[in-house]
Order: sequence, then C-alpha cells, then structure tokens
Amino acid sequence: MRKWSIIYLFSASILLLFILHACRKKDAFVYNPNYLNFTTPAGWPAPVYNFDSNRITQEGFELGRRLFYDPQLSVDNTISCGSCHQQFAAFTHADHPLAHGINNQSTKRNPPGLFNLAWKANFHQDGGINHLDLQPLAPITASNEMGESISNVLNKLKRDPRYPAMFQAAFGDAEINTKRMTQALSQFMLMLVSANSKYDKVMRGETSFTLPEQLGYAIFKDKCASCHKEPLFTDMSYRNNGAPIDPFLKDFGRMGITKLAADSLKFIVPSLRNIAYTNPYGHDGRWFSLQNVFTHYTSEVVNGGTTDPLLRNRIALTNFEIGQLQAFLFTLSDSSFAKDPRFAEVK
Repeated sequence: MRKWSIIYLFSASILLLFILHACRKKDAFVYNPNYLNFTTPAGWPAPVYNFDSNRITQEGFELGRRLFYDPQLSVDNTISCGSCHQQFAAFTHADHPLAHGINNQSTKRNPPGLFNLAWKANFHQDGGINHLDLQPLAPITASNEMGESISNVLNKLKRDPRYPAMFQAAFGDAEINTKRMTQALSQFMLMLVSANSKYDKVMRGETSFTLPEQLGYAIFKDKCASCHKEPLFTDMSYRNNGAPIDPFLKDFGRMGITKLAADSLKFIVPSLRNIAYTNPYGHDGRWFSLQNVFTHYTSEVVNGGTTDPLLRNRIALTNFEIGQLQAFLFTLSDSSFAKDPRFAEVK
C-alpha cells in the first residue's frame, strides 16, 4: 500500500510540474511588434530621420501617444507635451504668443506646430537640438516649461501600472529608460505627417484652385518661395526677417547656439503649412494675424547687420495681391490632420 502511495504522489508531482510549466509557457510574453509603414508623400524629398535606428511600431506609437499627453512628465503633474502642442491647432499653442509652463510661467518662444518632423534635422527655432529623439529632454527639464528631472520622470513611469506592459509591448521587455521613452515619443511625432491640404489635393490632381487661390499661388512663387520652399514650405534655413528684438525677451535666436555675431536675430524659416491654425505668428508670437505679418514684410522690416538680403527692400505687395496671397496660404491648412483620431489624446 505504501508503495502505491509513493507512486501516486510521484505521479501527481510530475503532473503538477507539467501543468505549471504549461501555464508558464502559455503566459510567456512573445515580442511580436506590429510595424507601421511610414509613407513619404509623392514628390516630397526623402526624410532625414534614420528609421533604421527606431522602427515605428503600433505599440511604440501608442506608447508615445500616451507619453505625449501625460502630465506626469512635468514636476507638478500639470503640464504635458500636448498642453502646448494642441492637435486642433496643428500641435501648437492656440492663441498664445508664448508657451506656458509650470507655475504660470511663460517661455520666450512661440511653440511651433508639430508636423512633418521626419524632414527636420534640427529642432527649436534656433536649431539648438540636433535630433528628434533628444528634443523632448529640453522642455521636460527646462525650469520654465515642465521643470522635471529625467530620473523623476522615469520613476513615475515605473510606478504607473500602465507603463511596464506598454514598454514591454513596444520594446520587448518592461525596462523603462530614457532612450526608450524618447524613442517612443519620436515614433508618435514622426507619424504627424500633414500632407492632405487643398494644396496637396491640387498637386495630386484631385481638385483645382479657385481663381484667387491660383493668383495667390503665382504671387507666392514670385515673392515668397525663396524661403518657403515647396512642398514643406520652408527651406530649413535660419534668417533674420527684419523683426526688431523684443526688449523684454532679449532673444537673439541662433546666435545663442553658435555664439556667432553673424547669426544674431536669425530664426528658422517656419513652415507655412497649417497657417490657418497656428496663429499667432513669429518666433515670439508677436503677429496675431496674417494681416500683421503682411504689414511687417511690406512696411516694417528693420534693416540691421544680419537682416536677410532678400528682405532689405521689403516685399512689395498691393492690397489686391495680399488678398490673393492669403487665399492661397489658406489652402495649405490640413483639416484632416487637425482632426485625425489617431493623434488625439487617449483617456
């Protein structure tokens, strides 16, 4: 009898081990990411971002979206990336000349719209950041923006029950570190491609410009396209557009990065895409309407040592030309981008 009890106990133990092993095998995580295709619109230049170093996956994109809208990235848990980059405003800060940070502080720059970032080699209006993966570190740690330390942010994410599984799905294991956090943010931001405005549809032969838009396009190509090069509507250069320095902000632009006097008051040429959504305009948001912008270029350009040669004589535009030019510029705004549910905040 004792012999059969031992045999039965041994068999039961083997069966239990087999069941436990099967359960562990069944529950084991299998890294199987869903890769997303990044499509370059027809006629556009090749992106400059190296996708081989950070392939976009659905899991990485979803993680990046969660991080983009998470106020835990700020020291007091009140400010997220999405606070100053609002989708309905083409991911800029609607109606605010300057970005707002923690403790009701203001920065000295107007937040740029976030779109078509795969074609940018440098970031911030002075070009002070040279890689998209590095860009989020600046606002997260700036005392007048999000005011947090990277180590504290990582600790918050590790304590949040949502994130370990999301990092595991995106990167293969649950480790949460700086590189993975910023790469996930990049995956989300890289997918913010705006290429479906009326202008784009006209270029694809899907529709036609109205007469004012067509006339405005001709004026644009004659008087604006040297700096605002199609199809991105920026040549990515840094120029002094003749706007006098703000005596309070004292922002000298790219000179603050290069320390070269030749770069004084130079800022990156902004893209004109989504211009209907991104007011106020200018590196410090000094122009609240397109009419203010036209007034500057036709009559208020200040000639200084670094003022762009193309602007020293200002830009001659009649009121009629301004009206037609404005009609064209509004064709650059992409309503489908500003409403795309893929980019909206997830609760």
